[in-house]
Amino acid sequence: KKTVWNKNQKTFPVVGIGASAGGLEAYKELLKHLPDKTNMAYVLVTHLERHHKSMLGELIQTKTKMKVCEAKNNTKIQPNNVYIIPPNNYMVVKKDKLKLSTYKKNNRVHMPINHFFESLAKDYTNKAIGVVLSGNADDGTDGLKAIKLKGGITFAQDEKEALFKGMPQNAIRSGFVDYILPIKGIAHKLPKINSSSTTSTSESLEPTQLTENHLNKIFSLLRLKTGI
Repeated sequence: KKTVWNKNQKTFPVVGIGASAGGLEAYKELLKHLPDKTNMAYVLVTHLERHHKSMLGELIQTKTKMKVCEAKNNTKIQPNNVYIIPPNNYMVVKKDKLKLSTYKKNNRVHMPINHFFESLAKDYTNKAIGVVLSGNADDGTDGLKAIKLKGGITFAQDEKEALFKGMPQNAIRSGFVDYILPIKGIAHKLPKINSSSTTSTSESLEPTQLTENHLNKIFSLLRLKTGI
């Protein structure tokens, strides 16, 4: 019997979590409800002001027993760790390591969540998981699309719960979100997805749910090709 994850060289999933306005409360709530040992790594990507020292790590460490650290260039990703993007940086993942580059203001819009999600999709393919939480505008939507089209799994916070609805709302409207849940629901679902990697699909997912996920991927591909 085939497992949920396709065969590749990655031994554990990486969960990219994007948020902007209202993100601190969303991150704290998520980590509060996540188990300490899920054999998954978590990377928090948010919009941090330039030249502003981030206190995010200290603030969320009180909510989890997992190790929380601000990413440095070439940090190797390990399971059961939480990594935070430093201020004034773009961050990507390449060959299981976090790579940093200084954000330089130019004509392009600052989209650190899309930037990271797209690299995560490329590096971790079907073991990439993207989560969009509270925030304004639409950063994260294109990144979720990239993850989904590589066979990964995507989440968006229920917009009714989000302090700022723009980011989850735009993600949901794109049609590339597998699960729309309140934060507590996301925290409960993530470990179940990973535990299913060692069990058969018939044991881990109901047939109707599996069919729906497959159809969603087909719909996404058709939407890309046809624009409808």
